[in-house]
Amino acid sequence: MKIYQVGGSLRDELLGLPVADRDWVVVGATPEEMVEAGFRPVGRDFPVFLHPRTHEEYALARTERKTAPGYAGFVFHAAPEVTLEEDLARRDFTVNAMAREDGRADAPIIDLFGGVRDLRARVLRHVGPAFAEDPVRILRGARLAARLGFAIAPETLALMRAMTDNGEVDALVAERVWQELARGLGAADPVTMFAVLADSGALARLLPELCPWSADGAAMAALRAAACGGHGLAVRFAAALAPLDPAAIEALCARLRVPGEARDLALVHARHAPALRAADRIDARALAALVRGADGLRQPDRFRAMVDVAGAVAAGAGDAERSAWDGKARRLVAALEAARGVDAGAVARAAGSPQEIPEALARARAAAIAQALGMQGS
Repeated sequence: MKIYQVGGSLRDELLGLPVADRDWVVVGATPEEMVEAGFRPVGRDFPVFLHPRTHEEYALARTERKTAPGYAGFVFHAAPEVTLEEDLARRDFTVNAMAREDGRADAPIIDLFGGVRDLRARVLRHVGPAFAEDPVRILRGARLAARLGFAIAPETLALMRAMTDNGEVDALVAERVWQELARGLGAADPVTMFAVLADSGALARLLPELCPWSADGAAMAALRAAACGGHGLAVRFAAALAPLDPAAIEALCARLRVPGEARDLALVHARHAPALRAADRIDARALAALVRGADGLRQPDRFRAMVDVAGAVAAGAGDAERSAWDGKARRLVAALEAARGVDAGAVARAAGSPQEIPEALARARAAAIAQALGMQGS
């Protein structure tokens, strides 16, 4: 039995990036031997085991054979006679197909496919023709390019285009597409992910609402600003979808089964974008209506996140919009806090009838906002 550190953990270690969990391949062992050594089996499709102390994943060396379209259409073969080279040959990119025995820092890098060369050149290059069998690798390549700041090798990009043209990406399931998109959106430069997807043709198949796509377009400018601002996934996602209308956002989110937090923020921003842009011109009554309409009274954190999305859109629109936004943002947050400070119960009790309560609350919130912002009247 021999154990090798492999994959992304070795790649990141060589790049000097933080490594949370290491990945391991075991050559020359059976599942029974792994269990006898104290490892806990967790793999469903192929033998993967958790280390009894570190809980890191150890997979038996394996080969795979394509049997059906899509990323799930594979039959795996794991056996003691499968070699390290056979295991590495099935991997996606050369920078992920390196190994080091026992993970020792002083052990030589086993580099059978030019991974060290591509690591130095900051290039993602496919290992071999088997790359074309798994459409998830298009998404993974786009996501890694965004995370690492790597370019896609021309021959790999050509292969990605061929995979798109032959319909492989159409077999991807919604959950996997969203998983990879979400990870790429969290990268330092998420616009790169969309650039790779656009260049490969996959963007038009997976996210047609964003096409025609441009790196300099409003959507990507807003996304870039959200990333530069250090905002989280939901704000970045909503910023990327900011040019879309609510119907298009709903269709995209339903198709990809986007989680509620990201979907709802994108929708609430789209529905209230005109009022957000006019926040420095609308009166206290309109500000109160915005807070209530965007459900800021019940969900103040989402309201603040909506303001962050609008800020990213303004920052992406140029210097004039960016410089004007700070005042608008302060006004919106102050309006939110003033409206939430109104004692709704006291206002309701003072109303003459139940029918008068909504109008009484609207007046009270507008008055509170006007006072907080030093505005004349309500």
